[in-house]
Amino acid sequence: MTRRRRAVAFVSLFALLVLAVAASGCAQTQAEEKDYWRELPPGAHALRKITDPAQIPDFTRAFSDTARLDEACANSLNYLSKPSAAQFFPVSGISHEQVRLSLQEFRAMLAGGLSAAELNTELRRRFDVYTTVGYDNQGSVLFTGYYTPIFEASLTKDHRFKYPLHKLPPNHVKDPVTGQTLGLKRPDGSIDPSYPGRTELMQSGMLEGQELVWLADPVEAYVVQVQGSAILSLPDGSRLEVGYAGTNGAEYKSLGLEMVKRGMLKREDLNLRTIMRYFRQHPGDFEAVVAANPRYIFFQKNSGGPYGSLNEPVIQMRSIATDKSIFPRGSLVFVEADISARGTKERLSRFMLDQDTGGAIRAPGRCDLYWGVGESAERYAGRTFNEGRMYYLILKDSELERLKSRVER
Repeated sequence: MTRRRRAVAFVSLFALLVLAVAASGCAQTQAEEKDYWRELPPGAHALRKITDPAQIPDFTRAFSDTARLDEACANSLNYLSKPSAAQFFPVSGISHEQVRLSLQEFRAMLAGGLSAAELNTELRRRFDVYTTVGYDNQGSVLFTGYYTPIFEASLTKDHRFKYPLHKLPPNHVKDPVTGQTLGLKRPDGSIDPSYPGRTELMQSGMLEGQELVWLADPVEAYVVQVQGSAILSLPDGSRLEVGYAGTNGAEYKSLGLEMVKRGMLKREDLNLRTIMRYFRQHPGDFEAVVAANPRYIFFQKNSGGPYGSLNEPVIQMRSIATDKSIFPRGSLVFVEADISARGTKERLSRFMLDQDTGGAIRAPGRCDLYWGVGESAERYAGRTFNEGRMYYLILKDSELERLKSRVER
């Protein structure tokens, strides 16, 4: 899984309070009282089928805006067509075949010329609706946002551009299927699993010669680390897309939350802009704070992205990031929430595809919305910190059997 996450790739996020260097926004006092990051008990499923029709949401509004929805479905189907995809199923009781056929039939519905109201009726007739159990076992989900930044950079180091993004070390070893970091290969061919943390990597000199590109601002370089990908404007006017290549395997720790802990920012003021403003006013504080996060991300040149953890392009407000250990990859999802991304709360009722992973997205009550590329996406992602609901849409067993019998004939 090269190019893995992201538009903002594997670490995603703005999350954890909208985590990470980033983009949290509008953290509310209720976040201190609610455990949005509560993990599932061993063996528990993240999804629960809704059996009461009265609890199934109305999808009509979502069908009134289907821009790029078919494209997003096609991206998921392309991923599911790869032999390696099947090994990650079943997840929460959902099989690879269920997800694949559900997407195929949903695309056919979209292309059938039905009205939004008719599509709503057809979807409710043919699809089962699964709610995530959420952080509270009642389906409540905290939505945050992520995006792809655009920063100035250079392929060569000079007096201005002196903060590097690094390529993978040549002795880096990862699982060829999952992309999980295994360690560093020793001269005798064995693997050392004790990968150095961020501070040791930067101070040891082991990354010298592995510089991919240089940025002008250490905080911007860290934002790229958090987001996992970026579009970089080079001095000659060209642009370079960089994306996730791997990690040192250390657990992610939020820079933003570390700043709150140290009294540098108030939780309610935590967002990407306030973080960057603080360190530009207090540059001497940056290295000490960033050292609290041992995770380090490596990059590679990309094109055609940004990409999610499925190694498929992510699409603005059609792609989401969830915990892929408990949610079925590539699935069709319906998101319903009051989102404050544009300054005031607006009702979001939208079909999206589960196509990405976040380092801070590790629970059934967490989801990251992909807001796109650039400054406006940064603003929207940074302000997204709202509760809502998330539903997975899977063909009913009777529909699956009908499709199978049709193929057999």
